[in-house]
Amino acid sequence: MEAHLVQLDRDHPGFRDLAYRGRRDAIAHLADNHRLGEPPPFVEYTAEEHGVWRTALDALAPLHARYASPCFHEGWKAVALPPNRVPQLNEVGARLEAISGFRYQPVAGLVTPRFFLERLADRWFLSTQYMRHHSMPLYTPEPDVIHELVGHAALLATPAHAEINALFGRATRASDDAIVEGLIRLYWYGLEFGLSRDGGQLRAVGAGLLSSFGELGRFETHAQLRPFDVAEIQRTPFDPTAYQGTLFVADTEAALLTALRRVLEPLCR
Repeated sequence: MEAHLVQLDRDHPGFRDLAYRGRRDAIAHLADNHRLGEPPPFVEYTAEEHGVWRTALDALAPLHARYASPCFHEGWKAVALPPNRVPQLNEVGARLEAISGFRYQPVAGLVTPRFFLERLADRWFLSTQYMRHHSMPLYTPEPDVIHELVGHAALLATPAHAEINALFGRATRASDDAIVEGLIRLYWYGLEFGLSRDGGQLRAVGAGLLSSFGELGRFETHAQLRPFDVAEIQRTPFDPTAYQGTLFVADTEAALLTALRRVLEPLCR
């Protein structure tokens, strides 16, 4: 098989699809050629990619109605993602910048967790622009444009989540690698896969849950739910390529964000 700019694992649904791999390479080239401060490059999404977007949003809608946190519902209305087409990073980023000061910076694929967190200090959110493989519209083994926009945009459109993301960035910049390892786990189990019990009902606070039909539809029966304890979270590793076997639940979404703030603010001084 020919060399590709974007390397995929052999179990990736698009590994043997040369057309898909070529598409990923082309979108990665756009990100690689982007200069910070310029608008994110325009991606001419295909009819198939728009169809994957519609399928994912249709499947997620009833799960959002049941499980999404109060902040997500607030931000979802504010960011107003179109249901029938993949929006551009530039148009969503412009809305976010007006609301919370956050902007999207395109990347070709996964970056190191430290680099990702540090960019949050300046309210830059690193984002992929490619679409998951069409054969599995409700699953992706890595962040894609659905995760970046459906999961994160609505939360970044709220003052509470925007501030916590920026605090993660500032704390990471001020910390050594040992401390940052704990911050990575707090971000993962808090802002990617955090849960709360607002109103006595389990609510998804994290973007990873809110953008994943599989995760959001199965966590109550398949994951071990533990109290949201910062010290325990910092000791708990995670696997980003699989469904999460352990999730942490705060009393409320506000309590979860407060617990994170108490860790982050002293590191920023």
